[in-house]
Amino acid sequence: MRFVCQRVLEAHVKVRDDTVGRIGRGLLVYLSIGRNDNETDAQFMSDKLVNLRIFADNEDKMNLSVQDINGSILLVSNFTLHGDCRKGRRPGFDGAADPQQAQRLYEKVAEMIRASDVPVEKGVFGEHMLVSSINDGPVNFILESSRIF
Repeated sequence: MRFVCQRVLEAHVKVRDDTVGRIGRGLLVYLSIGRNDNETDAQFMSDKLVNLRIFADNEDKMNLSVQDINGSILLVSNFTLHGDCRKGRRPGFDGAADPQQAQRLYEKVAEMIRASDVPVEKGVFGEHMLVSSINDGPVNFILESSRIF
């Protein structure tokens, strides 16, 4: 499971002409599910995300989590994060989960975040989306459930 987390002042996602998710201060998270991911990965990643200390405290040090600042999370499914670009010129997606598994775990991650009392907005799984954000910093992190970095 891979997340690209962006600290934002605001973000929203549209499908066609409809805004389907909108947050103020918090995290815009692009999420990709790998073929071998399971609910243990979803729990680890959800917990890591809501407790990741990447917001500034009173001394301007990254010491607060999205939970601490009463922020929100906008989750956007993005299977291309599992694209393998090491060979040739076209990414391969063999590492990405099939759509049914991916959607189930995507929904599970959203549910687990909500259980931590962090508001969650979402894109629409499998749809073409237009995502807009005002990044804060910019501050971006990549999280990986297999902990390869």
